Amino acid sequence: MGAVLAVRRYRVSGVPVCLWGCGLSIVLGGCVQAVPAPATPTVTPPVSGAPPVESLAAPAEVDTATLSPPLDLAFFEDSWAQYRQRFIQGDGRVIDWETADQRTTSEGQAYAMLRAVMIDDPASFEQVLRWGENNLTRKGPNGQSLDRLWAWKWGPDEAGEWGITDANFASDADIDVATALILAARRWDRPDYMDLARQKLADLWRYSTVAETSAGGARYLLPGPVAAFSPTSDTIYLNPSYFAPYAFRLFAQVDRDRDWLSLVDSSYAVLTASADLSAQSLPSNWVALSLADGTYQPLPPDAPIQSVYGFDAYRVWWRIALDAAWFEAPEAQAYLQTHLPALVAIWQQDQAIPAEIDLTGTPLSDFESTAQYAMLYRGLAEIDGAAAQALRDQKLLPTYQDGFWDSASAYYTQNLAWLGLFPPEWVSADWLKSML
Repeated sequence: MGAVLAVRRYRVSGVPVCLWGCGLSIVLGGCVQAVPAPATPTVTPPVSGAPPVESLAAPAEVDTATLSPPLDLAFFEDSWAQYRQRFIQGDGRVIDWETADQRTTSEGQAYAMLRAVMIDDPASFEQVLRWGENNLTRKGPNGQSLDRLWAWKWGPDEAGEWGITDANFASDADIDVATALILAARRWDRPDYMDLARQKLADLWRYSTVAETSAGGARYLLPGPVAAFSPTSDTIYLNPSYFAPYAFRLFAQVDRDRDWLSLVDSSYAVLTASADLSAQSLPSNWVALSLADGTYQPLPPDAPIQSVYGFDAYRVWWRIALDAAWFEAPEAQAYLQTHLPALVAIWQQDQAIPAEIDLTGTPLSDFESTAQYAMLYRGLAEIDGAAAQALRDQKLLPTYQDGFWDSASAYYTQNLAWLGLFPPEWVSADWLKSML
C-alpha cells in the first residue's frame, strides 16, 4: 500500500526501543516504564480450555488479614494533581516525557480527559479537550477538517516544526474521548459535550468499523483507518485492547443511528476466539481475522506488530472489568473468570509475571510491568477481591512514591495505574444511565 509506518516507542528498562517496518500505517500501544525482575519467571503449563474457577487465591504466603485498606479519594486527587503538574501544560497539551521528542498523542489527551471527569476537574477537562480540538483535528490539503477524529501523533518534524506528524487516528483514543465527553456531559450538565461526542461517534463508525459482506455479517472495530488495517480484501488486523464494550453500550444510548451494540457482540467474539491462539488463553496485542472464513491467525513473523501478550493487551482486563462493573455484563464476568487464571498461577508460583509472553507461553521479557499489574488488579477486583488487594499491596503500592508510579517520566504507567486502581463504583449510575 506504500503508506508510511508510524509506531510508538516502548521504553524497556530505561532503553528506548523503536520498532520499524513498512507497508502499513499502524499505531502501537503506549510507552512503558518497565520494572526489572530478579530473573525470568517460569511459566506454568498451558491452561487453554480450563473451566472458570470459583476463586483465584492470592499467593499462599499473603495474610489477607494484613492487607492495606482501600485507597481513599484523597489518594487519587493527590496523584492527579501531581500528574497534571508534571505532564499537562497550561494550555492543555499532555506531554509524553518518555519520548525524546516530548511528543503528544491522542491517547494521552484521552486518558487525561477520562481522569479529569472521574476526579471532578472540569477546568482541566476543558483545557485538554480544547488543545486536542485545536491541534489534533485531521485536515485536508486545503486546511479543511476531514472529520472529528484526532490525529494520533503531534510533535516536532524533521525540520523542527511542531504540529501533526502522523495524521492517522487511533480508535482507542477516540473511543476514550467520546466516553469522557458523555460522562462529562452528564456529570457537569454540558449538552455541548454530548453534541461533540455524537459527531465523533458518527465519524468513528464511518471510518473505523468494517462489516462482513455476508448478510447479517458481524461488524468489527478497527484500530484506525480501514486502509491501514486491511492488508488484503478479506483480512483485517485487530487490537483486542481497543475493544470497549462498556463504551459501546454508552454510545448506543446517545447515538441511535448506528448499531453500537453489534460491536459489543463482535468484541467478545474476537476476545474469546482469538485467545485460542495462546496456549495460556491470553489476549494478544494484535491478531489477524479472515473475513472469508472467520478464522484467526497470528500476524506474520516479519510484521512490525506481533501476536504476543504484552503492553497493549494489558488493557483488555481493565476494559472488560468496566463492562462488568458498570453494566453487570455476564459475558465480562465469564471472560475474566476464564482468562485470568493463567496469570494468577504464574504469580502464585513465581511472585512475578513477565511483561510479555508469546503464544506458546514462553516469557519474552525478564522484567515486570507496573502497568500490567494495574490492569490485572482491575480485572481481579471483579472476581476475587482478596487476590486483587494482595496484588495491589505487593506490586502497585510499593512502586508508588512522591505521586508517581515507577518514575516521574513514566507516562503510560501513570495512566494505567491510576485508571486501574480507580474504583469504578465511584462513577455515578446517573452518568451511565440512558438519556431518552
